[in-house]
Amino acid sequence: MSLVDLLDSVSAEEGALTAEEILARARAVAPRLRERAEDIENSRQLPPDVVELLRGTGVFRMARPRAWGGPELDAVQQTEVIEALATGDASAAWCAMIGMDTPIYAGFLREDVARRLLADPDAVTAGAITPTGRAERVPGGYRVTGQWRFGSGITHSTWVVGGVLVTRRGELEPGPPGAPGDWRIVVAPVEDFETEDTWYTTGLAGSGSRDYRTENLYVPEEYTFSFARPRVTGAAATSDAVLRNMPGVPLGVARAAIDHVRRMATTRVDHAARTPWAESYRVQTAVARAEMELAAARYAVYGSLREQWEVLQAGDVPTADEQVATVLARAGAFRTARSVVASLFDLVATAAVYRPSVLDRWLRDLNTMCQHVVAQDQVLQSAGARLLGGVPHNAYTVGVVP
Repeated sequence: MSLVDLLDSVSAEEGALTAEEILARARAVAPRLRERAEDIENSRQLPPDVVELLRGTGVFRMARPRAWGGPELDAVQQTEVIEALATGDASAAWCAMIGMDTPIYAGFLREDVARRLLADPDAVTAGAITPTGRAERVPGGYRVTGQWRFGSGITHSTWVVGGVLVTRRGELEPGPPGAPGDWRIVVAPVEDFETEDTWYTTGLAGSGSRDYRTENLYVPEEYTFSFARPRVTGAAATSDAVLRNMPGVPLGVARAAIDHVRRMATTRVDHAARTPWAESYRVQTAVARAEMELAAARYAVYGSLREQWEVLQAGDVPTADEQVATVLARAGAFRTARSVVASLFDLVATAAVYRPSVLDRWLRDLNTMCQHVVAQDQVLQSAGARLLGGVPHNAYTVGVVP
């Protein structure tokens, strides 16, 4: 079946897409994304036709509830789809991973507002939840002012979120014990924000992760939420639901890099030793080590996600060890993928440095995504603190929201 046939082969009602269909479409689209990777990087945002390719896979509706006509993929299934897209292009997969959070955010909002957000089943949401903005309490809602960074996918989004701390008459309102204040997330149409073309980066250039800002924007109370108070129940009602499928991006990039080098090995010859790469001890060892490290990271991600999801779906609260397992697997996936691709970059040597080199781009993409907080030492500290009964420096990343 051709890609066009596959993308058109939905039943009369698009909401009938299954997890298997979405994954098959993502795998079919990956080669097209790989063909467009250089254009995506040079554009510094996803071109419109690439956005439409992603929409056609159903990736943006992955978390839409079945009760609302969606496929409601679990964390494992979501991660598999993102991983498949990342074998094609890291920036496209990153934007898919961020943009599909609309139904998750909707689960924390009043039902009538949630239905407005999901009126378009493929609506894209962008934005950062870090509370760098301020929301002055006014009758019926808030006046929001702030500037946020890393608005991945904001160039093609419908909705934008922004983390804020609530103020009253200019003073921070107190939050729960241990919190810096009353942390809320505001949701508004993308047109309510001014974007700034700041995204000149080493990697993930095509994600269009620009700064965005607003001043004195009125946001009704019902268009704001706290991760501590979900409307729905189940696994998607937890604060870290938007983080679970993130490892799919680095895992997919590392998979693509290993496959690329394995294909090279079928024709390449070590000119100094006059040995075919496929028979070279050095190459054989490097490829096997890369496969070993990626497999370990991948099994940690999927195993911990599956176990945690089952606990949450049963209505139970994960133990500290169960919660931290997904956190450490997530950080490990980012760091392992970067290490794997760096080792392959070294193996290919000078041929890897010429642009457009896919290994060069993949390594730059991984270096950039590893700067995300989920791969940083503060997350390891927070995980260790959760296990030892200490104080996490970044409680949100380990599932703790006051």
